[in-house]
Amino acid sequence: MRRLFPVTDQTADRTDPRTEDRTHDRRNNRTDDRRNNRTDETADREWSLDELADAYAYPSGEATWLRANMVSTLDGAAQHDGRSQPISSDTDMRIFGTLRALADVVVVGAETVRKEGYRPPRAREAFAERRAAAGQTPAPAIAVVSASLDLDFSLPLFVSPLTPTFVVTGAAAPADRVEAAAKAGAVVVVAGEGATVEPGRVAPALAERGLTRLLTEGGPRMLGQFVAAGALDELCLSVSPMLAAGDAQRISVGPALEVPERFVLASVLEEAGFLYTRYRRT
Repeated sequence: MRRLFPVTDQTADRTDPRTEDRTHDRRNNRTDDRRNNRTDETADREWSLDELADAYAYPSGEATWLRANMVSTLDGAAQHDGRSQPISSDTDMRIFGTLRALADVVVVGAETVRKEGYRPPRAREAFAERRAAAGQTPAPAIAVVSASLDLDFSLPLFVSPLTPTFVVTGAAAPADRVEAAAKAGAVVVVAGEGATVEPGRVAPALAERGLTRLLTEGGPRMLGQFVAAGALDELCLSVSPMLAAGDAQRISVGPALEVPERFVLASVLEEAGFLYTRYRRT
C-alpha cells in the first residue's frame, strides 16, 4: 500500500525531482539517522496496524465524531449477491478492523444485525495499549438502532458481549421490547421523542454515555438516514476496482437531500488498484 494524498515533504523528496532545490536545505538539516530510518509512505508495501491506526486516528478536539466505513465498486454497487465481501479485499478488511479498534462504539441498523448475524467485537492485543491510553474499553461497543426492537435478544451480541451492547430507540418504543432488551443485558438509549429514532440525535445520545468516537458500518439505509440528517462527519470509502452491474444497493439509500452536501478529501491510500479514501465534512 502507498499514500497518494495528502502529498507530504517525504512524497516530494522521493517522487518529484522538480522539488529538489526547494527541499535541499530542509534535507541537509535532518540528521542521517532520521533520514535513513523514516518510513516511506509512498512505497508500495504492507502497512503495519500501528501505521493504519495513525492514518485513521479520530480528529482531536471534537466533542463527537461520526464516521462511516463502506466499500463500493467502480459502478456504485455496495454489495454483490447481497454481501460486501465479494467486492472487498484483505487490506480492506484490515482497515475495517482498524476502524473498529479505534471506535468507542459501532452503530448499525437492526436489519444489518439480523442479516449478517452480528457478534460481539473482540479485544485485539494489537490495539490494547492504544485503547487503554485513550481511556477506552478493551473492545468497542455495538449500538443497534431500532424503532421496533424486533431483535433476537438471545444472541451472543446481547447476552455475552465483552462491552455491553446498546440499543438505540425512540421514547415510544414497545414497552415489552424495551423490557426484553434490558433483561438481556442491553443498555437502552432513547434518541427520539416518538416511536422512531431521530438520526440526528443518535450521536449526541451515545456521547452522553461517554461514546464520542462513533463508527457506522451500515447498512446503506442507516447511512442514508445519517446523511439526510446532516449527522455524518466523515466517510471512509474503499473503491474496489471491479464492475458489478445489476441492481445492487448504493452505499447510501433513503431520502434525498435538497442540495447535495459537499465533503472534502482528507486522504487516499492505494493498493492493487483499490483506493482507500477518506472524506470529511467541509
